[in-house]
Amino acid sequence: MRTFSTHGAVLLLIDLQKAIDHPDWGVRNNPMAEARIGRILTRWRAEKWPVWHVRHDSVEPDSRYRPGQPGNDFKPEVAPLSGETVIPKHTNNAFIGTGLEDRLREGGHTALVIVGVITNNSVEATVRMAGNLGFDTYLVEDGCFTFGRMDWEGRMRSADEVHAMSLANLDGEYCTVVSADELLGDAN
Repeated sequence: MRTFSTHGAVLLLIDLQKAIDHPDWGVRNNPMAEARIGRILTRWRAEKWPVWHVRHDSVEPDSRYRPGQPGNDFKPEVAPLSGETVIPKHTNNAFIGTGLEDRLREGGHTALVIVGVITNNSVEATVRMAGNLGFDTYLVEDGCFTFGRMDWEGRMRSADEVHAMSLANLDGEYCTVVSADELLGDAN
């Protein structure tokens, strides 16, 4: 059994917006991710631990994540409550151009629990930066998801394969990968 502590960590929810549900993305993994994130959110709110939502505000004219588009709205099952911090971003990394690092340090926050989308894009970019900046970072493996994509050699890789490789790239060097059950079992 692994030992770790996420007590009082900032729960950072990345890009959980309606745009991610568009069928153009393809087949995703972790179809229960939002339900697991909802369980984590419920626990964090009950404990009055910090919950911060990252919203991707794309500057690309055709993006479904662009402000003013329905896809820019948060998914209702994991939407912010009044008073919860919302951090808009314009790149795939929640630390770039957002003041996230300053806000965390000013608040004395040293630990992050990260959930959201897309595992191998915004989640991975943010987790790498968090680890490089010295934050004690936990990534919930079943609280994030991705989609299938072609690898460098032109072979189609499933969402599960892409997700697993991203987790392998991150665990140990940039973060500790945990399941929602492990996290909630620890958050006592």
